[in-house]
Amino acid sequence: MNARTALAKWLGTLDPERLTALLEERDLPLAAEYRRITTLRELAEHLLTDESVGQGLMAGTAGELELLASVAALALERHGPVAGGEAEDGPRYPWQQRMPVAAVEPADRLVPERDVLAWFEPGEERRRVEHTLAGLRERALLLPAPKGKLALPPLLHVRAAGFDGYGRTATRLLTHAYNAPEVKRIAANLFGEGAARTRDQAQELIIALLADPARVRALVADAPVRALELLDHLVPGPPVLRTHCFVGRNGAQYASPDAKYVFREGGSGDEGTDWLAVRGLLVPVGVDLVELPYEVARALRDGGAAPSPRLEPEPFTAAAPLPSGWEGEGGTAAAAAAWRAELVLRALAAEPVAMRKAGGIAVRDTRRLAKAAGADEADTRLWLDLAVNAGLAAPQNDEPAPAPRGRRNSKGPKPSARLLPSDRYDAWAAAPAAGKLLPLLAAWAVVPAVLSHWPDPDETPVALVSPQDEDAVILRTGVLRALAVLPDGHGLTANARGYTELLALAAWFQPSLRVHLAADGAGELTGLDGVLDRMAATLAEAALLGVVAHGALTPAGRALCRLLEAGAAHHYPAVPGASADPSARGSEGLDEDLSLRPTLAKAVTTLREELYAALPEPSDTARFQSDLTATVTGAPAPALAELLSGVGDIESEGHAVVWRITAASVRRALDAGWSADELLDRLTAASEQGTPLPQPLAYTIKDTARTHGQLKVVRSACCIRSDDTALIAEVAQARGLARLRLRRIAPTVLISTAPPEETLSALRTAGYAPTQEAETGTTLLDRAPTDRAPSLMPTLDHAHAPYGAPARGTPASARVLAATLTATG
Repeated sequence: MNARTALAKWLGTLDPERLTALLEERDLPLAAEYRRITTLRELAEHLLTDESVGQGLMAGTAGELELLASVAALALERHGPVAGGEAEDGPRYPWQQRMPVAAVEPADRLVPERDVLAWFEPGEERRRVEHTLAGLRERALLLPAPKGKLALPPLLHVRAAGFDGYGRTATRLLTHAYNAPEVKRIAANLFGEGAARTRDQAQELIIALLADPARVRALVADAPVRALELLDHLVPGPPVLRTHCFVGRNGAQYASPDAKYVFREGGSGDEGTDWLAVRGLLVPVGVDLVELPYEVARALRDGGAAPSPRLEPEPFTAAAPLPSGWEGEGGTAAAAAAWRAELVLRALAAEPVAMRKAGGIAVRDTRRLAKAAGADEADTRLWLDLAVNAGLAAPQNDEPAPAPRGRRNSKGPKPSARLLPSDRYDAWAAAPAAGKLLPLLAAWAVVPAVLSHWPDPDETPVALVSPQDEDAVILRTGVLRALAVLPDGHGLTANARGYTELLALAAWFQPSLRVHLAADGAGELTGLDGVLDRMAATLAEAALLGVVAHGALTPAGRALCRLLEAGAAHHYPAVPGASADPSARGSEGLDEDLSLRPTLAKAVTTLREELYAALPEPSDTARFQSDLTATVTGAPAPALAELLSGVGDIESEGHAVVWRITAASVRRALDAGWSADELLDRLTAASEQGTPLPQPLAYTIKDTARTHGQLKVVRSACCIRSDDTALIAEVAQARGLARLRLRRIAPTVLISTAPPEETLSALRTAGYAPTQEAETGTTLLDRAPTDRAPSLMPTLDHAHAPYGAPARGTPASARVLAATLTATG
């Protein structure tokens, strides 16, 4: 049975959940460019393609890749190299046609499983490799095969020689590098003049010699010392070397991909390379670049040593003992994160901000929100980005202005957009701190950007720039998985050595990070492309969110790591868990998308419970003091926070939140419609242990209320009235109100040229306490706007649908595709 048929048959045995997990790892249906896959046989064909196998390989660890490479090397040893196994077989330029490559049938290149298990000691080590092999079968990186046999995808057979440090075959190297005279020259050096009359005869003789290990070893036995030194370097791999043995046939300094080479007149000046080159043991593959043929390396390698792939990462050494109570500090940071995010979104709800046409939010608006929330500007950008990605805020276009009249085909200006809280915000704002933090953490895990990292020092950071860092989630996942293997009771050492070791371990868990690693002149690992800076920013964000404390993962951090391992990032821009009921506990209130994905649902539930365990129940009482402060230990309940923020201003945050109550803040509460008696009753009810309010606080509220509302701003564009004629006279003469151009039209009435809102603001700035009155005499209350934008976050099933909707007949998600294929068989 060929590999495709066997794979299709095995796919038919999978339940929808296992099949969905496989398809999500291979990024289907997106990776198939939404090509219709309607049968399991078509799916098997796609899973066997090099692109799909490569996608699966990058989802594994370096240990798994090393094991697969070792199995591929064993297949190479047993069955020899496959034709067309070189990267150069593809077209180098668009006008070049792809060279034909013989199909590889994995069923013809099976490897005994017992030979692989024999590399490992019996016991725990062997059980670990058996478990790893089972996992690779579940991911279709080991194909269905007869019992006791291992079958690899074609890509691993094609690349096996490169994995094991071998070069290309002598046949391919000689054919690509030389015309007939050079091949005949090599044959003459090996077999004497006249040994071959044609190029084909000469090449057959050379290939036959190199294919015989005993003849190769006998040939090398007479090599000069310098040649033996070069072979010692090339045989273990990599098999390439810089030399000056050859020049392009046409003398070009930069040879084309199809260039042929000739021996340099007079040689290279190095006895060793010249000796190897004239005997076909080094073949040119580029300008001043030669390669050792596969057959030569195979003949000269010591075949006695068994492979030793490492399935576990190297132990962490850059670790320090954790202080006592470190987990509590993580909980405190998480509670503070939920509270600060709430303050920023509350400020946004009170006064939405405009979106820039170039994208993002203007710096002045971000600073205004930060000031209103009492938050750091950089943190405010982070909370806004997370809120938008979690579906708690969204941009909404304002109504477009009418088109100009009297002009044909004229278009009105494009509508401006504002950032508003979404229709999910109100339920979120009323939830406990754990419920608030869940969608923010889930969004942070999967967003493709290191949000606090701004790579260009000459640019001013702005919030809500489209996330476009493809490596951000990979880096985040690698960092969290690396921190998860720290020794118990230890955290990362926060120095250069700790960061480089963490990056190396992250690359072990996420092999695609290896392109960002390099070694300096002393052999020490360094990072490329600013990856160390991005990793430091990732750790800082994790500490701010309570995911990491003292360089170690908190319980919530471990749960977040498991959410990523469950494939949460495959669904972005959808965020698993962000649509769940923020006030629910356990597995309750999960959205329908998650109920259809048990593994993801379990990961979200675990994260939710860890957050509830780490964050204390919100406090619904405060301690009022004679210095006009109100202190809440821990996180305040939403109702208490609304009350205290309405009557006071936040003075400090940390383990406790402190509000300062002043006459100005009391006036603000009275402006919102609360009476003095209502304020006193509600504050007394919120007082810790039912203690009475301090007299200075009660007097401040009563005294402020006594003068509140003496001035009335009439909504008629606009009048100011008061029963106190002396007060009207004072206001009319106030120099600070000159811009209102007030005019007294009656002993108790003034007219203002400014609209009501501007008049109210000017009077309050001048130290008065006016209220607004409707035409009917009813007092109007100052209320925050209640506009809400529809959340733009898609469902998990439609996150990757083209143009926001699935194409006709094309599944929008791996789950839908898996269900369709399972139903049709």
